[in-house]
Amino acid sequence: MRGGRVALGLLALLCASAGSAQIVDRPAGDPTSTDAGLVAGKTLPSGVRAWFGVPFAAPPVRDLRWRDPQPHAAWTGVWNADRPAPECIQSLRSRNINHYFGEEATSEDCLYLNIWAPPAPSPAGKPYPVIVWIYGGGFTVGSAFMANYAGEPLAARGAVYVAIAYRLGPLGFLAHPALTQEGGGHSGNYGLKDQVAALQWVNRNIAAFGGDPANVTIAGQSAGSMSVSLLQASPAAKGLFHRVVGMSGSAFGGVSAPVPLAEGEGEGLELQKALGAASIEAMRDIPADRLIAAAAPLRSHAIVLDGQVVPASLEQAFGSGRQNDVPAMIGFTRDEFFRSLGPIASVTDYEAAIGKSFPASAAAILRAYPARTVEQARRAARDVERDMTLGLQMADWANGQSTGTSPTFTYLFTRTHPYRTGVRFADHDPATVGAYHTADVPYWLGTLDSLNRFRVTRDWTAYDQSLSADMMDRLLAFARTGTPGRDWPAWRAARPRVHLFGDAMTEGEGGMIDWPNARALPLLRDAASATPQPRNPARIRD
Repeated sequence: MRGGRVALGLLALLCASAGSAQIVDRPAGDPTSTDAGLVAGKTLPSGVRAWFGVPFAAPPVRDLRWRDPQPHAAWTGVWNADRPAPECIQSLRSRNINHYFGEEATSEDCLYLNIWAPPAPSPAGKPYPVIVWIYGGGFTVGSAFMANYAGEPLAARGAVYVAIAYRLGPLGFLAHPALTQEGGGHSGNYGLKDQVAALQWVNRNIAAFGGDPANVTIAGQSAGSMSVSLLQASPAAKGLFHRVVGMSGSAFGGVSAPVPLAEGEGEGLELQKALGAASIEAMRDIPADRLIAAAAPLRSHAIVLDGQVVPASLEQAFGSGRQNDVPAMIGFTRDEFFRSLGPIASVTDYEAAIGKSFPASAAAILRAYPARTVEQARRAARDVERDMTLGLQMADWANGQSTGTSPTFTYLFTRTHPYRTGVRFADHDPATVGAYHTADVPYWLGTLDSLNRFRVTRDWTAYDQSLSADMMDRLLAFARTGTPGRDWPAWRAARPRVHLFGDAMTEGEGGMIDWPNARALPLLRDAASATPQPRNPARIRD
């Protein structure tokens, strides 16, 4: 492995030197020491120092499939961390979707992380804050090297940014009675255990890269945000981070809540039956792509109550004050949702959809979300779809924080991307998608250009650049100090408010507005329990 990385690095350098006008990455300086051995990265043209494909655990292959992450063996010589490792094996995305960032190698051997650090070493005694990014993708897809999640922009502004990988789909979240027996009463949640192992690696090693192990912020979006909420509630992650950022997702509520271990084990047995495998050992012999294909049509829940990493529901953990009590910055976008009311072509359609989904409280919901025109009906339906999923998830997280002493800062993102005229995608309509699920991520991370990587899909404006700069500065301020700015007061249960990031930063008082439909949320909570679950709530993709 190391020899191959060295040889490929020399080949890339020779190829780059053939064109005198080409910009070439430079070595990052002397190799950096980790507890497993030396790693050598590179300096990007921006001056940001980077280390890609750094192992934080042993490859989870062969006998280590469906086992807790194990320490990586130490090496001699220098590990060339100059290119990303393969993403964890998963189904691939088509090129005509909105979030297509190119093809990556894919493998079960995928427990690596990527590090971006500021151009200059940290001043003596003043290490940089650390931001650890956990990708989304419904726990079935995602990558630590996806262009939308790149760490170069934030590193250039003064943070050490670490993007971690974790196992996905049935490779990362299979529970099974035989695995429970092997695991001393625990199975499932291997992807979450990978996240904990990566945070432990950060705690042990990040100081060598200029980061402060005593000031680590974990951040994620969608399934990454759900992971952040689970880690905040997990005793296994205690002391490994000091602030949390959650964008559009938590494990509170019905859509994404952990299920009992026995239920997860039953789903594991269904997969075994679909594969025609005699035992869990026989399942270890089946190629990973066949596992993924067989799992696709089956009902599955990613997270189980394993009695270890997830010993209790978030409602129980936060309700009893057992969460990791750290400052939180959490929020959602205006037009995202995890459940649909169906097509709305008239006010009658809207009223019927509410009546079908919420038979016990339809009248009260229609009063809280009124509509007299088809345009109002479509807007009200979108608001209900959002609030009965993401709105409730994030509100519950904010309320859960109130059992501790640390502040919570909440936001709402409403900016619609400036799409290029005529651009089309297979997975959403630019004319109607609005501030969609994940729309805020490139603003927070400064990766707007990633969406124009292969074809121009957005005509970004000076305002978009300014909005992104403001959001990056607030994220960095939160990572440094635990507060995103004086004009962003902490959330209060007596009057829940959110900081607005949208088309005009002057709305409300200092950018603050009341939490949308806060008083109506209990109506959706009571009725949502009667709403059928989606066939596979784990497969919420970004």
